[in-house]
Amino acid sequence: MTSNPLDHKIDFSVVIGVKNANPNGDPLDANRPRVNADGLGEISDVAIKRKIRNRWQDMGLPTLVQQQDRITDGVTNIRDRVKMSQAVNDVLAEKPDKEPNWREKFIQAATQSWLDVRAFGQVMPFKKGLNDGLDGVSIPVRGPVTIQAAYSIHSISVKEEQITKSINLEPGDTKGSDTMGTKAMVPFGVYKFNGSINVEQAERTGFTEDDAEALKKALETLFVNDASAARPEGSMVVLKVVWWEHDSKLGKLPPYQVHEATQVSYGEDASSFAQVSIKVNDPHVDGLHVQEIQGY
Repeated sequence: MTSNPLDHKIDFSVVIGVKNANPNGDPLDANRPRVNADGLGEISDVAIKRKIRNRWQDMGLPTLVQQQDRITDGVTNIRDRVKMSQAVNDVLAEKPDKEPNWREKFIQAATQSWLDVRAFGQVMPFKKGLNDGLDGVSIPVRGPVTIQAAYSIHSISVKEEQITKSINLEPGDTKGSDTMGTKAMVPFGVYKFNGSINVEQAERTGFTEDDAEALKKALETLFVNDASAARPEGSMVVLKVVWWEHDSKLGKLPPYQVHEATQVSYGEDASSFAQVSIKVNDPHVDGLHVQEIQGY
């Protein structure tokens, strides 16, 4: 592994298996699994990036946007976490109105401090009135890593179960309404999402070859330490990561051609991940190399 700046285009595809789980609840639909207008199951890009950030945290890599129940530094908001960075504080000590390159220095400090900012970028519009050096600072950072939403290969069915609790939440003689509820899940489905790493943006944020390897590892292990009541252990798995590296900044093929090279098929009555076929059609283009990785 090397910390050299990334100097070549990378594309990737990830195939996910779901069995009796809610892969991504829709808050506008009683937290039922997301389904698009065509009946395909959906996992938002935001949910995918959240899981990547969680894996980076598990690896001990610095992450700015931390999930509330996974906070590792005792800080519950982004503003205070930003102020914990010495690199950022050094920039804040300068006078923005007298330093023409202040914004660039702030971006450089932020990307040096946190991997998720270096990868995905971050919008940081801080409000005024706290007199902490961040008053009114509003700086958008564009990241080199872009990830599309995941969609199921076939349309999915959503199964709902009625569930009950064995005890009231609050004191009372009769059962409260909170003792009854529903649980929605996808009995079986296979999803795929695609992503890319843009070299020009990588140069701007300082995204390195080491960072790309950390992303690949996070994708391979996306559901490690992610189990919950909605996603029991083993109910969501990474079936395969297909990782493409070009030998140029622009890439040897357009991203859509690279992404479409990964073809997934299974019968609509399939109920086992062993029944899923994943075929990678390598175009055998000079300067384009593919790696197929079994996930967890």
